[in-house]
Amino acid sequence: MISEEQIEGILKRLAELEATMAAGGSSGDFVRLSKEYAELAPVAKKAAVIRDMRAEIAELGAMVVDQGSDAEMRALATEELAAARQRLPAFEDELQIAMLPRDAADTKNAILEVRAGTGGDEAALFAADLLRMYQRYAEINGWKFEMMSLSASELGGIRDAVAEITGQGVFAKLKYESGVHRVQRVPETESQGRIHTSAATVAVLPEAEEIDIEINPSDLRVDTYRAQGAGGQHVNKTDSAIRITHLPSGIVVTQQDSKSQHKNRAKAMKVLRARLYDVERQMVDGARASARKEQVGSGDRSERIRTYNFPQGRVTDHRINLTLYKLEKMMSGEAVDEVVNALIAEHQANLLAELEGHG
Repeated sequence: MISEEQIEGILKRLAELEATMAAGGSSGDFVRLSKEYAELAPVAKKAAVIRDMRAEIAELGAMVVDQGSDAEMRALATEELAAARQRLPAFEDELQIAMLPRDAADTKNAILEVRAGTGGDEAALFAADLLRMYQRYAEINGWKFEMMSLSASELGGIRDAVAEITGQGVFAKLKYESGVHRVQRVPETESQGRIHTSAATVAVLPEAEEIDIEINPSDLRVDTYRAQGAGGQHVNKTDSAIRITHLPSGIVVTQQDSKSQHKNRAKAMKVLRARLYDVERQMVDGARASARKEQVGSGDRSERIRTYNFPQGRVTDHRINLTLYKLEKMMSGEAVDEVVNALIAEHQANLLAELEGHG
């Protein structure tokens, strides 16, 4: 149950933010305050609705017990009171979900990494299918999808690919995609019609700003070399490809897609920053996760999260035991939201249960 104090606290904080922003101040403060305001405003709107509904219920309750008032008015008030009491819990649930602790990275853009896993050529073809699925899903959401690097395999598949996805709420939705994706299907090269199982690994990292993660230049070893095309031939005459090694963590990022060394370096630093930020988040989440058993959205790269079964046209998310017979729509990006929304709902339910357990 959300207390009157909590509701008043939310509305009071919104009024404070409005007053401070109107008074002006440094641009840094304004950015920080407007970000808090944007997050708090929809929560405050729900809080105001509940405050008004509770006031209305109290008024109607007083009318019902007022023996001095008209009998017809009392009957009408009784009817309205029952309806208002029935509507209120749904609004309170909505507010409770809106008040749940937020993942600070939810508002960030994302770096998507897709890698072929076990299964040879078939795994590489599936990795390419997954990459297309996310590209279409990004289009459906009105996000910008930009390839940063791509290593193709011989049959039109991919060994690994890195893309930057920018837009509203990208990481909040895509973070549940991290893990091992398994495919069961008959490869085109299979003459016997046997079903093969192969896998691809997906990692979704929140894109880190320079303020999120500080990198000491002395911790980096930067190597340049000539970019190579398929089959090992040199695709340009200059040393434009970049390999950055972060010495303390051992993380290595290579980038060779651009002919400009400067652009390759900037892209490599973006990926490195995201990976280091992710390591930091994993450590914090790991400490939290050890205190609870919740697996949804844990981002464990080695966890098998989903199976795509082509002969049966089904996709199963193992974390929430959700099966949809919509494989084609999934691969075209149209049904991805159905799975993502179910994962978000499960995550919220776990958080609510956890809060109630502590309450």
